[in-house]
Amino acid sequence: MRKTCHCGETMTMKLRTVIYSGKVEIDNVPIFSCTTCSRSEVIPEVKPDLTGLIAQLGAEPDKGTFLFNECNEWADLLVEAKANKQQPELHEVEALIEQRVNMLLDLHLLAQSLDDEAWIADINKRLQQISRRKLHT
Repeated sequence: MRKTCHCGETMTMKLRTVIYSGKVEIDNVPIFSCTTCSRSEVIPEVKPDLTGLIAQLGAEPDKGTFLFNECNEWADLLVEAKANKQQPELHEVEALIEQRVNMLLDLHLLAQSLDDEAWIADINKRLQQISRRKLHT
């Protein structure tokens, strides 16, 4: 997955560690990075969840480490895609997205049949995270 940088060069997607307040490491955050001008930016699909996590940590967080892919479906998909290939192609990520959406919809049906409201809410949140996507090529 790629994006054009402000300098005109191509930015590539990488999974990085974000350090918040000098105490908290948030691993597996998908970012776009430019090797020419060294600019980095969090991919738009995960930014709301990253800022939400940081807000939950507060201004004076305890020291710790988080795996961002455990709380964001997009990040989890990209971790999976990167495990198979260093720089996954758009069609490979699209296939993973389709598989994940189908799995989540199956789980949604199961959660509904069990009348498990908490599970349904979690699945809905995960589906919403995936639906915010704008794929960059």
